[in-house]
Amino acid sequence: MLIGRECELRVVTHALDRASAGHGDVIVLTGPHGAGTTSLADAAVDLALARGFPVLRASGPLMWAQLARDRGVPDDVVVPLFTSPTPLELDDVARRLVCRDPLLIVVDDVDRAGGVELLSVVAGRVGAARTVVVATARTSLGIGREVALRGLTPEELDQVLPSSLALWTASRGLPGVAMELSALGGSLVDMALRAPSANEFLEVDGDLVRLLEQAVSRTAGPVRGRLLARLARLLANDASSHDRRRELVAEAVRLDPRSPDVLDARLHALWDPAGAQDRIDTGQRIAELATSGAVARKGLFWQFIGLMELGRVTAAESVLSRFHAAASAAADGPDVVMALSRQAVLAALRGRFDTAADLVDEFVAVGVRTGVPDTHRLAGSVLGGMIGVAADDRTRLAEGVTDFATLARRFPGHYYEASTAGLLVLLDRVDEAAAELRRVLPAVLSGTGPRWLSAMADLASVAVATGQENVAEVLYRRLLPFSGRLVVWAGAASVREPVSYWLGRLAVVLGRTEDAVAHLRSAAVQASEAGALPVLERVEAALAELSPPPDDPSPGNWRLVRDGEDWLLTTHAEHARLRDRRGLHYLRALLSAPGREIQALDLAAGGSGLTSATTTPLLDETALRAYRTRLAQLSDDDPEHAFIVGELRRATGLGGRSRAASSEAERARVNVTRTLLSALDRMAVQAPLAAAHLRASIRTGLACRYDPAPGGPPRWRL
Repeated sequence: MLIGRECELRVVTHALDRASAGHGDVIVLTGPHGAGTTSLADAAVDLALARGFPVLRASGPLMWAQLARDRGVPDDVVVPLFTSPTPLELDDVARRLVCRDPLLIVVDDVDRAGGVELLSVVAGRVGAARTVVVATARTSLGIGREVALRGLTPEELDQVLPSSLALWTASRGLPGVAMELSALGGSLVDMALRAPSANEFLEVDGDLVRLLEQAVSRTAGPVRGRLLARLARLLANDASSHDRRRELVAEAVRLDPRSPDVLDARLHALWDPAGAQDRIDTGQRIAELATSGAVARKGLFWQFIGLMELGRVTAAESVLSRFHAAASAAADGPDVVMALSRQAVLAALRGRFDTAADLVDEFVAVGVRTGVPDTHRLAGSVLGGMIGVAADDRTRLAEGVTDFATLARRFPGHYYEASTAGLLVLLDRVDEAAAELRRVLPAVLSGTGPRWLSAMADLASVAVATGQENVAEVLYRRLLPFSGRLVVWAGAASVREPVSYWLGRLAVVLGRTEDAVAHLRSAAVQASEAGALPVLERVEAALAELSPPPDDPSPGNWRLVRDGEDWLLTTHAEHARLRDRRGLHYLRALLSAPGREIQALDLAAGGSGLTSATTTPLLDETALRAYRTRLAQLSDDDPEHAFIVGELRRATGLGGRSRAASSEAERARVNVTRTLLSALDRMAVQAPLAAAHLRASIRTGLACRYDPAPGGPPRWRL
């Protein structure tokens, strides 16, 4: 009899009884390593055999092929399972696996053996059969009836094997982990090293801290180093323990300098805002020394964080892609959540808010299914960052103030008061923001940690809004060493504007116009390179405030700048206020880089465009033949002749060969062209001369560019 699994056994028993009556089922037993999913599957086999059910069981990459052959499925039906079966081929196998006679099929570790796709097809067929499928998995699959296994209580675990409170703490009540620890002799040191942590968001696992403190006093050498490092890592959420963490990490590194776990703990425990390059270098070192995929992924994630902090967004995105692929291959739910959440952050940074919201929904679903702690808080961080970029929802801003105030009370020392002040500025509650600034400024100036730089940016926003020169001077000096960096919250759970943006805004308060322009221009370049169009708008708006007015000594320059929700277009002869439209965003991107081609995909995506994997000809052979036949029938002065010639030039290359374009690129070409022309049509109503110049200067296609035609300005102010 399994201890503490009575409810789970009832689910399996009920499914077998229903199968006897003609209604099959799929049961997925989920839980972390050591939870006992295999033991519960063994119990399901015993229950089925007692009822006279035949049992088929398999595991590994060829599990379904093995099961199909054991079931007597013909080889010609099984063979596609060794390659890439089509949906119809999968359905053919599933149809032959399930049957009208009672049958139990057990598949072990289905999520790590590539068997999920066929399991989902089988699940659609068992309802009208007498087949029960029991699958074990580490993560939730969203298939069939899920049974999630929890840890046992201390009393339940004591019935499995004689256990102490230390063993229960170390194993979290997971019977398999407890037995593994017990097999090692059940030493306190082994338990402290191997115990899973129950640390949640900014909380400290007090039980495990006490277990580690006891173990540290009983060992020496490299093992002691790993214990000390783990203790420091657990204490990272305690803002008041910085000095103790520094001492623990110093001794840990001295005792075991080549341990990836020690290096990882050092980065967590002593997070220095200035240490971005150290995070990259140490992350690479962790990956090199790693003896497991999980540890290697830690090294990749540290590299991603450091690269984001330094504003190397393209390189960071590449590392994140590798991290995501490795996490997905390992079916590691927490790491998949981390990857998807950071992809959402990147999408929000580039202004793709719908994509970011979809990714938030996706990683929340994964986190809930796999039991990842703090999934919803992580979602709040990502969505909170989106509010900061697109601050047009006052209701959500007010909710954010309430949430941050609650977090500030619950987790003192983590600068949530500064976040509150930043949102109060966006709500125009400047007096309240100034009060928060006075309260939290001393703590932030004397502090450190993963949220420090973001807190400084929030306080800078208050100093700018209130015009406090003394505070602006202090913040400017403290932020200056971080010029060129991005404002990154914690582990890149939120990424904001370049630090140079705030240096520029603070320099304005201090009356240093030349410094302000230099900082803001640097921020504009950084935002443009990252594809962060919403940030670029804010930077360019700040620069526009410092630019000479239309009647300045440079009358030849034309301007296209944001003014609140609208755009202002000013030439030597025209002045127009234009409603915000996507085409104007495309137009500004082109005007900012005269003569340089920008891919239509990049314009449509608001940054680096999609990478197209497939291509299709712009005109297929049939269309080309039809065009050429028709062309031979037309005279040179026929309008249709000119149209067909243009189409053939667009669709063919050297030697008349058909040009190919990705379907994504072609859609982007069509949409960007249509959107730009629509914007120019509307501009022509109020500013016909400017619209005429732009029509003559804008080149559209798979790549677009602005080639200034005669009669235009020497430069645009944007």
